[in-house]
Amino acid sequence: MRVIIADDSEILRFRLVEMLKEIKGIEVVAEAKDSKEAIEAIRVHHPDLVIMDIRMPGNDGIVVIETIKKTKRNKPKIIVFTNYPYLQYRKKCMDAGADFFFYKALEVEKLIELIKELAKKKLRDLSST
Repeated sequence: MRVIIADDSEILRFRLVEMLKEIKGIEVVAEAKDSKEAIEAIRVHHPDLVIMDIRMPGNDGIVVIETIKKTKRNKPKIIVFTNYPYLQYRKKCMDAGADFFFYKALEVEKLIELIKELAKKKLRDLSST
């Protein structure tokens, strides 16, 4: 499963990459530090999954989600991983097309478990074709 991580925190991107290396079937194909890089990386790499913050330089993550969901080709799953767990942000992200929404401070384990499940499903799908 091809993954892109979009977050303005270099430390967070590094930690996520390190955690994802441990999951069978995961390949981090790109990282992005702002919305422009995120959109370009998605266009170039055609990921299966995007893990992104909603507060990044440039446009906010909601604009990135809307842009991703408007594409005709590859529409990756989108996980919002943010320090802003407020209901209005969750609603805006989900309305824009995000598939999942996690709070960075408390839900890292839930995020990793979901990614493991998505990777297993992708591997099963590939093996059955």
